[in-house]
Amino acid sequence: MGTIAISGCATGIGAATRKRLEADGHRLIGVDIKDAEVIADLSTAEGRARASSEVLRHSAQQLDGVVLCAGLGGHIRDNARVLSVNYFGAVDLLDGLLPALRSGREPAAVVICSNSAQLSPEFGSLPVVAAMLAGDEDEARRIAADGLPGQLVYMASKHALGCAVRRRAAAWGEAGVRLNAVAPGPVRTPLLQGGLDTPGDGDMIRAFKVPIGRFGEPEEIANVVRFLLGPECAFVHGSIWYADGGADASLRPDRF
Repeated sequence: MGTIAISGCATGIGAATRKRLEADGHRLIGVDIKDAEVIADLSTAEGRARASSEVLRHSAQQLDGVVLCAGLGGHIRDNARVLSVNYFGAVDLLDGLLPALRSGREPAAVVICSNSAQLSPEFGSLPVVAAMLAGDEDEARRIAADGLPGQLVYMASKHALGCAVRRRAAAWGEAGVRLNAVAPGPVRTPLLQGGLDTPGDGDMIRAFKVPIGRFGEPEEIANVVRFLLGPECAFVHGSIWYADGGADASLRPDRF
């Protein structure tokens, strides 16, 4: 059994994934703003640096897995914070923990993205996405806070995150560490409930068609994460796995 660091472990998909991996006998090092081994605010550079250093201390510089689940929904109406947590809170931890993963046994990392990351072909041309991918957090936060709709910022942050995973495939493969992402659809979590309870956002979420006719459960996403971390997926690297009840396929049948 291995040592796995997991962000966003206190609720939702992160909590379900932690429970599933612990049931397999793994040792989990949780990162969250509460109820975790490492308490850190991933919306700030200082918080992310603390998270990385504390995980490295708890793990004695050796990790077999990393799962990054921490994220905020666009309904919270703090665009800059959403962007910082969803994108920089993930990529900074990824890069900060890579040396420890290189020392692990059959190491792998999984990032929670979103099936909304590809809803529009225009996401790639957005200035806020360009700023994120350039690593310019100040500029990305400025653009996000300057009148962009909250849900657009959420989707843009997840689009950039998916790109960041794909762009790291070559370097991480050479380092001997597999890296993949899961793109869930609507899953019954506090994040989804927050959106459902927000006027306007809730109507949009309810109108989103899921072909199998229901929202997902956190445990269903946890099972995909577990699979991607395991030896059965030894040749899977740099991929984005959709776990969304067929929603992406119904919207983009000819783009995959």
